Amino acid sequence: MSGRDCDIAIVGGGLSGGLIALALAVHRPDVTVRLVEAGETLGGNHRWSWFATDLSPEGAALMDGFHMAEWDDGYHVRFPKYLRHLKSSYRSLASSDFATRLGRALPAGTVMTGTQVSAVDESGVDLAGGTRITARSVIDCRGFAPTDTLEGGWQVFMGRHLRTPEPHGVARPTIMDAHVDQRAPHGNGGAYRFVYVLPLGSHDLFIEDTYYADKPQLDRSALSARIDEYQRQMGWTGEAVGFETGVLPVITGGDFAAFQRQHRVEGVAQAGARGGFVHPLTSYTLPIAVDVALAVAADADLPGEQMAAKLETRARRHWSATGYYRMLGAMLFCGAHPRERYRVFERFYRLREPLIERFYAGRSTLLDKLRVLAGKPPIPITRGIGALMSKAPPLTDPSRKDT
Repeated sequence: MSGRDCDIAIVGGGLSGGLIALALAVHRPDVTVRLVEAGETLGGNHRWSWFATDLSPEGAALMDGFHMAEWDDGYHVRFPKYLRHLKSSYRSLASSDFATRLGRALPAGTVMTGTQVSAVDESGVDLAGGTRITARSVIDCRGFAPTDTLEGGWQVFMGRHLRTPEPHGVARPTIMDAHVDQRAPHGNGGAYRFVYVLPLGSHDLFIEDTYYADKPQLDRSALSARIDEYQRQMGWTGEAVGFETGVLPVITGGDFAAFQRQHRVEGVAQAGARGGFVHPLTSYTLPIAVDVALAVAADADLPGEQMAAKLETRARRHWSATGYYRMLGAMLFCGAHPRERYRVFERFYRLREPLIERFYAGRSTLLDKLRVLAGKPPIPITRGIGALMSKAPPLTDPSRKDT
């Protein structure tokens, strides 16, 4: 007997921590796990979406047991100059369904919700009440930690689940409707705005108002009013039965080695946004989280310091591989006038569909990258060059407000 409480302790029961626990339960049921979450439920109050082609066969198999919304006849994007229907299959998962699946799949005693953590170290987790969980490996998945070592902007959003009295008639998602007022809410600096619509059922719509904003201010009343206005324009009425809000980093540059040093706890592995495992431009996380979860399960017997080194190395490779998307983000935030930022996406969505799929998956080929930059640029060349030479604000969000 080892005398430890578990083999692997995971701190943070959001997307990354939950998927790591699930991958271990599926592929290494012999490994004992504790999944510690401060909130009352796993997953919080979120919705995660992705393209079916984002996942490997192994990743798709891991996600197969979740109840999710699926659209196999494509989606729309809408801009001032055109509407386009793309054929890629799209998926979306609500955090309530995420929590339900984990509750069924994880062994009894694995999940500890409503549990605050005071400290982590290479051999265990200290809980706020004084209890300690000892483990061979500790993985910290508590989300993005504001930092002065990375720079960029913010993706600010509010989503509403609307239940309509009559069938709404929307057959496919619209993942980007930029045919809307491009002015940012007061106090949020410049922004690129679009609305995101998912038909979850014949009487259910998820409507999200999203901004690529210079500042991380989330004004609930302003965003709610804009969703009201969008509903009026579309002719949708009904009852709001749920909502979510969020502020996510859009990373355009910085010193990733310094970021890792700043947040490192010796011998403790870091995953999810806390470890740098995000798409720096789109903020899509699920495909990356799935891959990391499978990688942890594949080496579940590693001692803590080796698991920490493995994920740090993987994060550095991810940072290196996603430099192209940070460059585009810099051009978006520093090179394009806020009210003209939609032109960047408007031009992008005229490109070939396989290129768009690979872009979201973070797997753009060299030819893809050249094609995105070829032709008439959506912003003046001098501004684009200036953007690459300039620095965006640090992602410390000192003025962040949620009103």
